[in-house]
Amino acid sequence: MRVPIFQVDAFTSRRFRGNPAAVMVLPDFPDDCTMQAISAENNLAETAFLVMRPGDYRLRWFTPTVEVPLCGHATLATAAVVMERLRPEMDAVVFDTASGPLPVIRTENGYVMDFPSRPSVRAPAPPALVAALGVAPREVWVNAYNYLAVMDDARTVRTLSPDMSAVAALDRPGVIVTAPGDDGYDVVSRYFAPAKGIPEDPVTGGAHCMLAPYWAARLEKTSLRAYQASARGGEIDCRLNGDRVALRGRCVFYLEGHAEI
Repeated sequence: MRVPIFQVDAFTSRRFRGNPAAVMVLPDFPDDCTMQAISAENNLAETAFLVMRPGDYRLRWFTPTVEVPLCGHATLATAAVVMERLRPEMDAVVFDTASGPLPVIRTENGYVMDFPSRPSVRAPAPPALVAALGVAPREVWVNAYNYLAVMDDARTVRTLSPDMSAVAALDRPGVIVTAPGDDGYDVVSRYFAPAKGIPEDPVTGGAHCMLAPYWAARLEKTSLRAYQASARGGEIDCRLNGDRVALRGRCVFYLEGHAEI
């Protein structure tokens, strides 16, 4: 079967920055093993699989090793594919996903996604987390998805070099490291998820669903300008709306073609 495939740099306005995602448009979802093999072949942080029918946009995401319940940058990339290539007359789409309906609207300044918030609770710093990071966080917060390690300054976040084997062995699939922002940003962060086949994710929408409620409470503001300080780097505008988080970002197309599966 020959199907359309796109590669899009998400959460950036410059090619070769942000987070690249593959988007495959399918008549139906193939079996999970096939989608996992395709994602491993693409070897990007996520491949999004879109099944599109009139009024129905079903979306799933796979890393090179596992299916994930929520992915921000691949959703952003898929929205750009739908509204810039497949249905350019549209200015909004709602994706049916494992995390429920995810609306995305097109604006003059990119795309705005409406995602569920992921609150966290403060916890003692696990010794294994401190050892994996190589530095003791100021605070540690946790939910079912990630550890959130809060550092004193952005420089610590930017220069961190974790032990990826130790991070992969933790009892959460991912670790967000964050600090107050620099260079005009409210928040700076990085995200490590080697247990999901992503040693460092360049720019992570799902992580900001956890970052937004934490920083909104700490900074006493609901709108945040965030920067994820990976080697590629990316920008996310976040707005906390009760139990939802609006994430705004731009996309740049890199590759368009067809795949044989």
